[in-house]
Amino acid sequence: MIVYLFPKGAKFKYEFQKGKPWQYTTLYSPFDFSILKSSTELEAEKKVILDSQFFYFRVDTTVYKSVKKSYVLQFSNFFSLPASNKKYYDLYDFGLSLLDHIYRNGVLPFNLVKKGGESVFLIKGNVESTIEKDQFSNIEALKEIIHQFLQKTPYQSYTSLFYNLFFEIVQPNISLDEKFTSNALNQSFSDISLYRGLIQENSMIIKQGEVVEGEKLQMLISLRDEYASQVWNELNYYWIIFGYTILVVLTFMSLFLFIKNYRPFIFEDNREITFIFLNMVGIIALTTIVVNFDVRFLYAVPICILPLILKTFFDPRLALFTHVIIVLNLGFVVPNSFEFVFLQMIAGIVTILSITQLQNRANLFITVGRIVLVYLLGYIAFTITHDGGIAKIDFLVIGLFLLNGLLTLFAQPLIYLYERLFKLVSDVSLLELSDTNTKLLKELSDRAPGTFHHSLEVANLAETAANEIGANTLLVRVGALYHDIGKMNAPTYFSENQKGSVSPHEEMPPDQSAKIIINHVAEGIEMAKKYKLPDRIIDFIRTHHGNSLVYFFYKKAQEIGENIDQNDFRYLGPRPFSKETAILMITDAIEAASKSLREPTVDKIQHFVDTIVNKQIDEKQFNDCNITLSEIETVKKVLSKKLINIYHLRVEYPE
Repeated sequence: MIVYLFPKGAKFKYEFQKGKPWQYTTLYSPFDFSILKSSTELEAEKKVILDSQFFYFRVDTTVYKSVKKSYVLQFSNFFSLPASNKKYYDLYDFGLSLLDHIYRNGVLPFNLVKKGGESVFLIKGNVESTIEKDQFSNIEALKEIIHQFLQKTPYQSYTSLFYNLFFEIVQPNISLDEKFTSNALNQSFSDISLYRGLIQENSMIIKQGEVVEGEKLQMLISLRDEYASQVWNELNYYWIIFGYTILVVLTFMSLFLFIKNYRPFIFEDNREITFIFLNMVGIIALTTIVVNFDVRFLYAVPICILPLILKTFFDPRLALFTHVIIVLNLGFVVPNSFEFVFLQMIAGIVTILSITQLQNRANLFITVGRIVLVYLLGYIAFTITHDGGIAKIDFLVIGLFLLNGLLTLFAQPLIYLYERLFKLVSDVSLLELSDTNTKLLKELSDRAPGTFHHSLEVANLAETAANEIGANTLLVRVGALYHDIGKMNAPTYFSENQKGSVSPHEEMPPDQSAKIIINHVAEGIEMAKKYKLPDRIIDFIRTHHGNSLVYFFYKKAQEIGENIDQNDFRYLGPRPFSKETAILMITDAIEAASKSLREPTVDKIQHFVDTIVNKQIDEKQFNDCNITLSEIETVKKVLSKKLINIYHLRVEYPE
């Protein structure tokens, strides 16, 4: 799909920038080509055409006939001589000749001012002629025209009467034909040659180390454009496609291998892989469409919206890696690819480094503001290096950067949409799930109050530990709140919900007790799916015991001397596969076991925490996740400190 979007011409093999030295060996022309005129030269030629443009006017022949009729009807209203008087008819005939004089070339409307010596085209019927604009009559100058016409006639004393009459009846019959004029102007523009001069084959274009500017720059631009059309043909079209395919496969394969090696849980999930790759294709397709429509709008495309979304759903490293792959592929499509890649890379890094937890709405606006600022500073810096100043800064581009920022704000509704379509989870959803007034948590509080209290304690402890090692604190908290919901089905079989000293397990065989305890995981998963909890939260339910033993009942079965199968006393797993799930396993075990401490001291608590965590390490419960031993030690210290505070203990000082 991406190769299909790429330009199908050959790619010019030299990269160059205005104002920078030519870093390759001396370049000679590989074939004859014409030099393209610069945009400044083309604009100058267009200005000359505009300055010398002839306007087209059209005569409306029906107007003069209408004016003549009005003259016949209204003449007697202004000249009070009796109709039998010979002078009446002389004045009538004279007025007709004056009217012919006024309409000899035509009458201009009020909004068209005459300029001496300005020539225009006059269209009358199917006949086109050239006439100077000052040969037209003008209603504003009607009195002067009448005065000059009557000056050497015996009717000079009737000037005011003729003016009053003609002021009433004279109407403009000349109008500007805008469509004809516009077509003629466009035809003149299309006749402008895009080329000037010819560079012959083997002619030197630029030496190594020469600065790319002026005529050298224009020659290189001309060669680059000609190269695409000269090298392209039906035969090598398939070679070009083959080359692009290799390049795209290399970039996407590197991302694919990154996910496989460092994000195996994403690699195993077809839904998440599809989500990532479809979004990448979508951004590349959108940018290509904009470039093909109008390349000026390139920087309005919110490319940084994707790392922002991926960081929300996954992690910053994957988001940045994906952003880099997108920008590298777009380098084949956009003009000035170095500038584009540079700006997008820096903007992507800023996006990743910004705080984008969307539970705080201000964070999104701050991030978008930083992205726009990077674009503006980068664009101004490139303009200075190219033109030696800021005089040629294009405010349209600055406006496009601001539009880019506004479009990036659509990350919020897009995240909500993706959550529904791909069943992903964001910080906003986690914040909603962390509310203890949700239906499921209220049900847990009512049916298993001890388990609910235990979950709150684990959530507080796990959140603190996660914060210390840079894990997702909100995800850990929500996972901890829901990790034991499976205990609701049989709350009295779990010690935290037992009110008396008698346990129902005392009258049951150990293997049956172990089965009830183990089943709370499967029942919790089933209940979570029923309430449509996200998979990332269900992962905490599934992994919070890993594949460890229900040690109490296992030892009890051994003491009875039964012939036991260890697997009957082991949780089904899987083991934790992220830092967050590992933190929950540690915290859950320590918080639950801490209730059995008698006369706790600082040393006893520290030894107690070490014993539990070391046992989990010995059982290889953390082998499938990316938590380090150093981070486990940090978690142990945090939990020890919190338990010491809970029991209000002080370090014993020597006497």
